[in-house]
Amino acid sequence: MSKENKEKKIIEIGEKPPIGKWIPLSIQHTFAMFSASVLVPILFGIPASIVLLMNGVGTLLFIFITKGRAPAYLGSSFAFLSPGFIVIGSMGYQYCLGGFIVAGAIFAVVAIIIKFAGVNWIDAVLPPAAMGPIVALIGLELAGSAASNGGIISSEGAAIDPKFVFVFIFTLALAVIGQVVFRGFASAIAILIAIVTGYVLAVIMGLVDFSPVTDASVFELPAFMAPKFSLSAVIIIIPASLTVISEHISHQIVTSEIVGRDLLRDPGLHRSLLSDGISTMLSGLCGSVPTTTYGENIGVMAVTKVYSVWVIGGAAVFSILLSFFGQVSALISTIPGPVMGGISFLLYGMIAASGIRLLVDKRVDYSRPRNLAMTAVVFVVGLSGAAIKIGEVELTGMCLATIVGIVMGLVMFIIDKCGWANDTEENA
Repeated sequence: MSKENKEKKIIEIGEKPPIGKWIPLSIQHTFAMFSASVLVPILFGIPASIVLLMNGVGTLLFIFITKGRAPAYLGSSFAFLSPGFIVIGSMGYQYCLGGFIVAGAIFAVVAIIIKFAGVNWIDAVLPPAAMGPIVALIGLELAGSAASNGGIISSEGAAIDPKFVFVFIFTLALAVIGQVVFRGFASAIAILIAIVTGYVLAVIMGLVDFSPVTDASVFELPAFMAPKFSLSAVIIIIPASLTVISEHISHQIVTSEIVGRDLLRDPGLHRSLLSDGISTMLSGLCGSVPTTTYGENIGVMAVTKVYSVWVIGGAAVFSILLSFFGQVSALISTIPGPVMGGISFLLYGMIAASGIRLLVDKRVDYSRPRNLAMTAVVFVVGLSGAAIKIGEVELTGMCLATIVGIVMGLVMFIIDKCGWANDTEENA
């Protein structure tokens, strides 16, 4: 295929697809975020309807504040689960909401600092040799959850159901082959086609339980809840802010690589982080959970080459509508793990591949010891299971690797400024 034809397949950030394409493309993003986004409220023991509502509202706010120049879906953050459980056990969920509001305010404060400090410091403290593996870790550390949700990993010695494995492989294979074989618009919605086809296969094989649909109301209002504030609850929750801020920066960098634009500078990291903060504060005020940019939806963009904020906005609108229609959201929730697990395998893998792509695009020179050392250490820290506790919050995986990468980047920066480096061009 010629370069011109390849470029025609891309739907750019500001491009508005015709409604016949807009609806299925938006639904595709809705499916991608749904499972993970509703899992957080389920674990917290609150209704999913308020979370779907606030995720949709938060995403629309994100698009508005970033002037429609940064495609991102704001879904439920998993970073606050551990401290949230601690607060719920001792005080109740309403005190978590107070902590979430303060965490969102911290995002906003950091955004204001970045507005005046700029983003050049990111290149200094997180050079490509460190940022590439950090981006890759976003996908790699999620791979285990995709396999677990898909039912292809044995838990506590239980036998693996061959039906789960078959549906998982079928869905994954169809999504992959669809990207290669499907033509025209079908290739852009290959993920949606794979989900629907995999779901039908799961129904035929008796893997779908429709009881949640019959038990749900046709129409229901989201359950709002007022926050309560406690200093001890806030202290427990706010360290998780570091995880989300690190995740946000990494997501914006990988999205920049995917869409071919520097989103850190235009519309600006300060705008995107401020949007996330305002969304999290509003969620806390209404009884929902903190939000974060979603890797699942970044993966969809990487696979489909559809970057339109109109499509992301459409997914947000569908999320809001789902919050009022109980049976519809219940029907989506019946999509079994093997189907979404197979899709997630591809999406998370695409994020990991984007990290490798960053290393290639930036032409990282691994003949230089510093680059080899930074990439090696960041990968090992992120994949080793190493952890550091700050109060009740445990830093591990990508978050800990980001901190280590920043420290190493600063050390290398100081070494360069002092003229001690032996791998500069002058000393080569």
